[in-house]
Amino acid sequence: MLELNDVLLEGEKSTLSLMAREGELTCLTTPGAPLHSTPLRWLYAMLGLEHVKGGFISIDGEPLTSSSAQVMRRQMAFVPAALEDVGQVTVYEAPTPHDVFGLKANGGCQEERLQQEMALTGATGQKAQLLAVASLLGRRILLVDRPLASSLPFLRSKADSGCTVIIASNDNTVVSRADNVVEIDD
Repeated sequence: MLELNDVLLEGEKSTLSLMAREGELTCLTTPGAPLHSTPLRWLYAMLGLEHVKGGFISIDGEPLTSSSAQVMRRQMAFVPAALEDVGQVTVYEAPTPHDVFGLKANGGCQEERLQQEMALTGATGQKAQLLAVASLLGRRILLVDRPLASSLPFLRSKADSGCTVIIASNDNTVVSRADNVVEIDD
């Protein structure tokens, strides 16, 4: 279970409390307003990447702190709405031994398995690839920024298999199919 208890983020006026349980689909939404960066900031906070001014975030009762964040992130997979183009690489840096080991560790991942998982996501293109990779990581908490309504059966299957699924969306179809809806003042 991932819990936020009266969490206040830097620059926000309101606190947020929620309990996202295994086997449930929880949706963060900003009703009546465009989905801006606020719900995404809360997803980042759950990953330990946003400064929390007050309250606490915990997984199974263990508090998320700056020293525990890296360990806690290993339990989570994050799917952004899209990958951002960060510009061109202008300086070449040789891979480190850690990079090489990472490539070898992923060498057993078959392209066919990725393609099969992408077909299950209900999405296409980059979104399907991002969801498939997150799914194949096998993490117990899945955070998804703005999933497509067509991906709901896939996300529901992840929740039904015991995963805690937390999404950020203002799509009425997506919001209406969530087990829990958390409205955020934007």
